Amino acid sequence: MTMPEFFGCSMVAFGPPLALFIFTIANDPIRIIILIAAAFFWLVSLLASSLLWYAVVPLRKFLAFGVVFSVLFQEGFRYIVYRILRRTEQGLQVVAEDTRVIENKHILAYVSGLGFGIISAMFALVNVLADMWGPGTLGLKGGSEVFFLVSSAQALSICLLHTFWSVIFYNAFDTSNYIHIAYVITTHMIVSLITLLNAHELYTISLIINYCLTVATAILAFRVSGGTKRSLKHFFTCQ
Repeated sequence: MTMPEFFGCSMVAFGPPLALFIFTIANDPIRIIILIAAAFFWLVSLLASSLLWYAVVPLRKFLAFGVVFSVLFQEGFRYIVYRILRRTEQGLQVVAEDTRVIENKHILAYVSGLGFGIISAMFALVNVLADMWGPGTLGLKGGSEVFFLVSSAQALSICLLHTFWSVIFYNAFDTSNYIHIAYVITTHMIVSLITLLNAHELYTISLIINYCLTVATAILAFRVSGGTKRSLKHFFTCQ
């Protein structure tokens, strides 16, 4: 039972990101490099927030403290990635085989956001997947049997959200739209803090809030990247 659950939850969390990687990134070496670089910067933000949590001894027992500063560090490093990509655009244009990567700035935001999202989801779920492999049976010791599935769904949500957030965030700095910058930081903070409800097994509330924000953020990212009802219709009709 544990092995099917492991593969099932893994595909829930990483199936869509894997499909996005295969169909939109894997064939372009520049996109792969950007994705890996973005994932590295997310890891650096995790290291920075961990060092702060370790240094402030009196607040270690307050999990919300670590969550808040982790979000702030992640958004700070998202901005660093944004600045690096904007400064290296001319160099990337020289070596890029597909010039759309440079001409359409939303592609850079999408790729780096997916890098943030994949590594974030991996770190959120890796320990859960390790326990899921077994030996053991779901629901023992009073634990909820839906915990693993909920964790996988939330990992998928945070991966997609990081992708959408980067598209909105980069465009916001390009256009000096401070409302969108505030939206990204605020929704990131909300999504991160509501995961604390899982400790009380309030899975339904956390998932509803999580996916409502995911849908709303997806719509906003679609709009800022130039999407319209007409282009959406062409997409679904393959025109």
